Amino acid sequence: MTVLPWRDIDTVLLDMDGTLLDLHYDNHFWLEHLPQRYAELHGISRAMADLELTPLFEGNAGQLKWYCLDFWSRELKIPVRELKLETAHLIALRPDADTFLAAINKAGKRVIMITNAHRDSLSLKMERIELAPYFERLISSHDYGYPKESPAFWDALQADIGFDPARSLFIDDTLPILRSARDFGVAHLLAVKQPDSQKGPKDTAEFAALGDYRELLEGL
Repeated sequence: MTVLPWRDIDTVLLDMDGTLLDLHYDNHFWLEHLPQRYAELHGISRAMADLELTPLFEGNAGQLKWYCLDFWSRELKIPVRELKLETAHLIALRPDADTFLAAINKAGKRVIMITNAHRDSLSLKMERIELAPYFERLISSHDYGYPKESPAFWDALQADIGFDPARSLFIDDTLPILRSARDFGVAHLLAVKQPDSQKGPKDTAEFAALGDYRELLEGL
């Protein structure tokens, strides 16, 4: 990966799940734990649960409600918040993410988290991994009513925090979100090579990929 032009970067925008935190927690919860508990709570087989859940997940992907715990609790008639606590021991920081956060703070960069995670998910994770002190703001897309995939999110973010896209770095593990940021004019973009520690590297298409946070510290 090429060295970042830190002298041209004032603001660092960071995703949470898969970027700062290991995506294994979320993948395990949504693909394994929730379907199993859904089956148990509704008295059906796991296979039937998968048949019912798969089209719902696919049909709502990329929309704000996909990330909304209230929506899924109503839709599935199960207590999603409580179920997320059952696997909270899997919430984990990606290696050296805190080292990176400390370094960019020391360098005087403006550091802001922007996540599609519901506020309840954000709170749960911040209770277990103390990252909040590193950030000027922790922003959930639910605050604006648009997911990061939407151009309207970036307009709302600009109106809220007044950042210069041309002098900003954004790191995220989701390609449609990175493309949305690029369309808005964010100049420095990085994908994440391996968001889930339990799965192999992913194809990051046209984006340079972050493998190790220590790689980013050169020239800071």
